[in-house]
Amino acid sequence: MASASKIPHKKIRILGICSDVFITSAVLLEDGKVVAGAPEERFLRQKLYRGFPMQAIKYCLEAAGCELEDIDCVALGWNPGLHIKPSSMRFGHVLRWRGEHLHAIPHALLSLAKTHHVDYVEQSLKQLKNDIKIIYVTHHHSHAANAFFISPFKESAILTIDGRGEEDTAGFFVGRGNKIEELQLVKLPHSLGLFYGAFTEFLGFTPHSDEWKVMALAGRDFKQNKYYQKVKNLVKLCPNGTFELDLSYFHYYLNDRNAWYSPKFVESFGQPRSPDTELTNRHYEIANALQRVSEETVIHMLNWLHKKTGMENLALSGGFFMNSVFNGKITQKTKFKNVFISSCPDDSGTSWGAALYVYNHIYNRPERKEEKHNYYGPQFSDAEIKDALDKYKVPYKRAEDIEKQTASLIADGKIVGWFQGQMEFGQRALGNRSILADPRDPLMKDKVNKAVKYREAFRPFAPSILEEHVADYFECNKSDRVPFMEKVFMVRPEKRKLIPAVTHIDGSGRLQTVGKETNPRFYKLIGEFDKITKIPLVLNTSFNLKGEAIVCTPTDAIRTFFSCGLDALVLGNYVVMK
Repeated sequence: MASASKIPHKKIRILGICSDVFITSAVLLEDGKVVAGAPEERFLRQKLYRGFPMQAIKYCLEAAGCELEDIDCVALGWNPGLHIKPSSMRFGHVLRWRGEHLHAIPHALLSLAKTHHVDYVEQSLKQLKNDIKIIYVTHHHSHAANAFFISPFKESAILTIDGRGEEDTAGFFVGRGNKIEELQLVKLPHSLGLFYGAFTEFLGFTPHSDEWKVMALAGRDFKQNKYYQKVKNLVKLCPNGTFELDLSYFHYYLNDRNAWYSPKFVESFGQPRSPDTELTNRHYEIANALQRVSEETVIHMLNWLHKKTGMENLALSGGFFMNSVFNGKITQKTKFKNVFISSCPDDSGTSWGAALYVYNHIYNRPERKEEKHNYYGPQFSDAEIKDALDKYKVPYKRAEDIEKQTASLIADGKIVGWFQGQMEFGQRALGNRSILADPRDPLMKDKVNKAVKYREAFRPFAPSILEEHVADYFECNKSDRVPFMEKVFMVRPEKRKLIPAVTHIDGSGRLQTVGKETNPRFYKLIGEFDKITKIPLVLNTSFNLKGEAIVCTPTDAIRTFFSCGLDALVLGNYVVMK
């Protein structure tokens, strides 16, 4: 008999899926480490795609060199078991097709159970060569796993906030080792995410999509904001760290209403803005009040969580924490000293979170893999890039030092499409699918918004800075790292005139710190730009046009390049000029 040490280790493969929410995605873990992952929207070219992530799954399996039968478990970041109510006779006894026995039988059995509220439910798929478990993890537990299990913390407090997940809109948790403990949940219809979404719709934008436009609108300073108290009155802060909304102002929880806000809301705040009409001072003022009240509400939640846990570390997830303006203030306004937010706190990250939850809680594996980058998507060799350029008869040149040449183009005022390595998983381009420009040009923000992104002029762009220079340009510590553009810091007053294209109206910047180890090519490019200009940062925005997903393939990049005002396109080691 062979000794245990000679028995080959069998990898545990978990396929995480996020489906039927905004930005569906897939991730494949091997022994807790991501092998591949991508949002479905990048393959189908449909921004915020909500359908089943078939192409993303195919990519993950191909990247891992395996088939579905080689997967041990499929994990989803939504628990449909919570929707099977014993009291819901409306759906339990009416079958439209025989496949609905998958719902009807559990429904009937659960009517005998005293409780059905569990963190996950499990099915088994036995029509394949190998049996595969399908585990449905509750949405906010998936968010909590996405927050904690890839953080650098051995233990931390955890807060999740989004629009909704099953019946929950926020969750308070504690993470220790490879386990997460639930403290309490906030239930529908009280939702801070949908509260923010209602104002987003009122201000003429699309909820579940344009909340960060409202965040950008909120940047103007109003010393006497006449809407602040009106917004404040809509939220009641409860002693147990939760909150309640005045629901008479909202309709988002009513399925038979067209608007997310009620007539009473309009009486208080005036007529809603129609999309694409001019923004007035009233709209900026309302956005500012909304952001202030939202921040105060979350600070109230965090203060309770800190008092409850006594912990210094904090991990955050859920769509609300795409609010980078607030994220940068947490250590200043609470007693938490260390904060981690993953690169994908929105729903797309629940595929990763669900897989991590299963790996840690169900397989009980103790290994932890800290997230230091999110480059898990498709990549293309120079040969594949050249084939695409030749196919479309695009003239190009190959560069010997692509970073140096690109830095020179940017310093000369050119707007560059930058396509390198593996595609980013999250919603923010972090130097592999980016549009880059010179931050010194005071007109550059308007140039990129108008000629390339075709989006609102008030929206700012991010500075990507060499990590060792972060404290030279931003009001933060030398050791602060912002690898995923997840936080906003104030630009130092004396530096604002040097980098006007990436300094927002309030003097802030949503930055990305770039390290040599995580992205050596992007790091070198910025370093070459620094040698030319004495400025160790560049303007960085996602490589896409308004309303489109970030580019995935060389073909996507070429089409986008010729559909907008980009001056140059850099794919791998090839340069295309207009």
